[in-house]
Amino acid sequence: MATGTKKSTASKKKTDKAAPKAKKSSKEPRSEEAASYDRFKEYEGQRYTGMKIGRTHSWNYDSGRWKEKKITPDLWQINYAVTKRRAGRAPEGSGVPVGTEYHWYILAHQNVAKLNANDYTTSLAGLKFKIAHKRTDTEKWSATEKTQRKRMIRFLQDVIADLEAQSDDEVSEPAKSEVPAAKRAAAKRSSTKPQSTKRSSTKRATTKRLPARRGTVGTSGRKRAAASR
Repeated sequence: MATGTKKSTASKKKTDKAAPKAKKSSKEPRSEEAASYDRFKEYEGQRYTGMKIGRTHSWNYDSGRWKEKKITPDLWQINYAVTKRRAGRAPEGSGVPVGTEYHWYILAHQNVAKLNANDYTTSLAGLKFKIAHKRTDTEKWSATEKTQRKRMIRFLQDVIADLEAQSDDEVSEPAKSEVPAAKRAAAKRSSTKPQSTKRSSTKRATTKRLPARRGTVGTSGRKRAAASR
């Protein structure tokens, strides 16, 4: 009887060893939105991750102070630092790790209207271009300062090319009204001055066709990303 008991106990131990209990996964299941964020996508031959082209972010900015320093009669240096907060909530598990940093270059129209001695309405509309980013596991940016400058130059060259390529029907109304007068002035000057002056006048008239939005400003700065791109 003792021998039979020992065999039964040994058989039970072998059975337990052969079928270990399944370990619970420590990773929480990710939502489809979070998985989509990290999935590779393609845009005009370029692969990228993050938010899909065409989608939007909305942010609320805390009360902050905008500082300006006059450099020339028309040029101002600006500085603005504040915490921005997502309007809504990011999908659980999506976005880059906390501590990731970004360097953006902003080119925008700022239009203001004076309400009284101390108050103005203001609106900002334009473009922002990612110059570089810095991950949490490194102290280096994704591009050197030299490469960042090159990226800024390419961005500005593209903007200039787009402005120069705009047709007359895309120009704002104030600029349209100025074009005929500029052409008449150029024609008048060309009848009394050498050919070189005529070319110069034509160039000035073409410049008038650029968008007549006031207060175009460009500023670069690093934004600490507490949320996704």
